Amino acid sequence: MKIDKFAVVVPNIVGNSDLRIPQSEGYEHIQNHYSSSGEREIGIVLPVGCGKSGLIAITPFALKSKRVLVIAPGIRIKEQLAEDFNPANPDMFYLKCNVITSNEFPEPAIIEGKKTNQSDLDEADVVVTNIQQIQGTENKWLMQLPANYFDLIIVDEAHHNVADSWNSVREHFSDAKIVNLSATPTRADGQVMEGKIIYSFPIFKAIEKGYVKKLKAKVLNPSTLKYVRDDNGIEVEVSIDEIIRLGREDAPFRRSIVSSEETLNTIVDCSIRELHDLRKRTNESRHKIIVAALNHKHCIQITAAYQARGLRAEYIHSKESPTNQSTLDKLERHELDVIVQVRMLGEGFDHPFLSVADVCSIFSNLSPFAQFVGRIMRVIDQNQPDSPNNQGIVVYHAGANIAQRWSDFQQFSEADKEFFDQLLPVEELNFTDASELEIIPRGTPNQRQVVIREQDSVTVQEIPLLKDDVEAQKAIALLESKGFDVTLVPILVTKQKQRLASKKEIDELIKNKTGSLLSKHGINGQGKNLDKKHLGKTNFVLIKSAIDKKCNELVGKKTGERHEFSQVEIDKITDNLDNISHQIEAELFNG
Repeated sequence: MKIDKFAVVVPNIVGNSDLRIPQSEGYEHIQNHYSSSGEREIGIVLPVGCGKSGLIAITPFALKSKRVLVIAPGIRIKEQLAEDFNPANPDMFYLKCNVITSNEFPEPAIIEGKKTNQSDLDEADVVVTNIQQIQGTENKWLMQLPANYFDLIIVDEAHHNVADSWNSVREHFSDAKIVNLSATPTRADGQVMEGKIIYSFPIFKAIEKGYVKKLKAKVLNPSTLKYVRDDNGIEVEVSIDEIIRLGREDAPFRRSIVSSEETLNTIVDCSIRELHDLRKRTNESRHKIIVAALNHKHCIQITAAYQARGLRAEYIHSKESPTNQSTLDKLERHELDVIVQVRMLGEGFDHPFLSVADVCSIFSNLSPFAQFVGRIMRVIDQNQPDSPNNQGIVVYHAGANIAQRWSDFQQFSEADKEFFDQLLPVEELNFTDASELEIIPRGTPNQRQVVIREQDSVTVQEIPLLKDDVEAQKAIALLESKGFDVTLVPILVTKQKQRLASKKEIDELIKNKTGSLLSKHGINGQGKNLDKKHLGKTNFVLIKSAIDKKCNELVGKKTGERHEFSQVEIDKITDNLDNISHQIEAELFNG
């Protein structure tokens, strides 16, 4: 007969100094809530790095649960949570934090498709899964379990749980209490996770305790900026106040700020200087930069900019799935200085040496931005708030309008709202009109384009997140009153390194164009239906080879002579790549 371990084992929780404050306090709030309230579903908000998985592990003891279902949003987090319950893991949470001092551990089971059956679940005290497994066709048997099979459901990264896919689980196991945990209680679309939030741990306290890194922002403020709209061709020079206003009100302008070469280079240069400074101050060469990009093409552009400046930079993207793991392996081996991505490194990704966050994307609300900044919040030196290694820097341009819908934080403590206000000062922003934050994709008919020509005297404004150094602030104010500022000096790029980076960028852009054509016409890249001459070439190889050939012809080069490309020839190919792609499309699909 099954013994309910969460009901009979007495855990070492109250007064356990190995537990973090949010774990012990969260446990107490959960216990108190369910002892005094009949409300079924609740929420807990903990910042990244504050021990959310540990709180998940001890929560069943608060309710003396018979059988618990723990739901993760994806495979990576599911595997991490399962290891916290695995008695064969020497670093399992119960052992690491002395929560259980006997060998009476709760019995775990993991739902993994056909590897799992109901007898595994019947023997288990805790069942760990991800929502895809529960909703999958192979797991319809799970929905045939009685409503009282689980008396507790714990949902990790629960800002996802407002999706329709979760409702069937919530409704089917109608007898189960539900505890939702998340670092950001809102989804990217602004919906708030289910359940009354009964406990949240402020970020400023997490920093004070050394659970997460101290954060500061570096805001690039050009004194003037020249830009041209292609709808009238008139060059306009504007001041910093007008740059900020345009960033608030003009979607094409925002997009150009993070993608135009002139402004992108200042963001790249500033982040590199911050990285070098951090490495020098800490004598730690493993600190790295993470970049948020707009799209696949933008990843290629940003990666080339870093490579031209001598940094080891690579990108990951959903379109590059075969090579993504190789890139991540390089990151783990500290063979990269920069990782560029489009919302690929989110929940469950843990690499503490990511310390500089380069904002080259547009965030329409707080949740995805907080997820991105969360990648640099993991501490290197645990519980050491004064360690120089535990410093994170966010770099963004004043014209990019990195401002958030602060209504997402209405459920947070006032201290946290103030904390984020200092990172991203917001004044007189009207968020009632959602179109203000609209992102207009490239290629949309009648879209207004903005070309950034140049910007002058870019100063770097540092915004600390905690107002804890009054003397330093007075000193900064005194320098500013006397006209001093910190002007960003561009990093000089050798012509050879620029050419080599541009040559590599050309190849990536051609691959991007190839993938776009395949996607547009619904063709499998590994198929061979375009190979009319039966040469054994896949569709991807055939299209890419055709684009390569046109590019070579444009500058009078033969196959195999790309290493001889000059910068002028590379620039000519770049400028004509759209036309070349259209020519190949006409030849292959419209001929």
